[in-house]
Amino acid sequence: MDTLVDILDFELFHFHNFSITVMNIGMIVFIYFITWLLLRMVKAIMTRSFRRREWMEQSTLYALRKLVSYFAYSIATAIALESIGLDLTLLIAGSAALLVGIGLGIQQIFNDFTSGLIILFGGTVKVGDIVEFNQTVGKIIEIDFRTSKITTRDNITIIVPNSKLVSDNVINWTTMDYLTRFNVEVQVAYGSDTNLVRDILLEVVKNHPGTRNPKNVSVQFRDFGESGLLFRVLFWATSNWEIEFMKSDIRFAIDDEFRKNEIRIPFPQRDIHLFQDGKRPDQPPSSSK
Repeated sequence: MDTLVDILDFELFHFHNFSITVMNIGMIVFIYFITWLLLRMVKAIMTRSFRRREWMEQSTLYALRKLVSYFAYSIATAIALESIGLDLTLLIAGSAALLVGIGLGIQQIFNDFTSGLIILFGGTVKVGDIVEFNQTVGKIIEIDFRTSKITTRDNITIIVPNSKLVSDNVINWTTMDYLTRFNVEVQVAYGSDTNLVRDILLEVVKNHPGTRNPKNVSVQFRDFGESGLLFRVLFWATSNWEIEFMKSDIRFAIDDEFRKNEIRIPFPQRDIHLFQDGKRPDQPPSSSK
């Protein structure tokens, strides 16, 4: 018994009148273990209770679970510090000036934390939503109070500060209607049969299995470009996550049909006209007296 007491009272760290023993470490581990165990029970009860309420969205439940976790671990940390002899009141009072300096340096962190609360309880974006920002499309897999994790189509996980999701322009594809309109643009050489181009674009897109409401497919003659005629075909689809693959299939099919019908997609080009003595080459030379 004395040996066990000696082990528990063994000092691991000592500084002035403050020391940490094996007993202190064991107490900290015990406090966090009990907190983790209680949290699992509370979260299970919350999940069962809120599932019975049809108005409760999953995003709200997710936010409440996160908030309870942060609150519980904050209390556990305070109790753990008190258990090893640290007076939090004196600690906070003694480090007031330091906290002011730290506060100035963590303004962005506080901004991210506030943005996390807005996201979690505002419901603008939720776990599982497909979003697009900064020309990146990805699926939200986790939302914390400071950062969010987004997985791209290439299975790359991006950690994004929550303030970016609040302040930047973000397109949430999931919250849109079931159908979304997309487009594919193409350029053909001058002199091409524009009616034939229109018919090919309509036929290709209407016959694609991913197209919804084929009757609503339309073609726009956008402009006379520097190198060719600009067309855009518009269609409706539901596969937001895989839309780039669908667009790729459509482009392959358009290129194949253009080759069959001898419709050229032009290279970037410019016409250069040379003038001699200020006259165009097709002008007859002036008669000299």
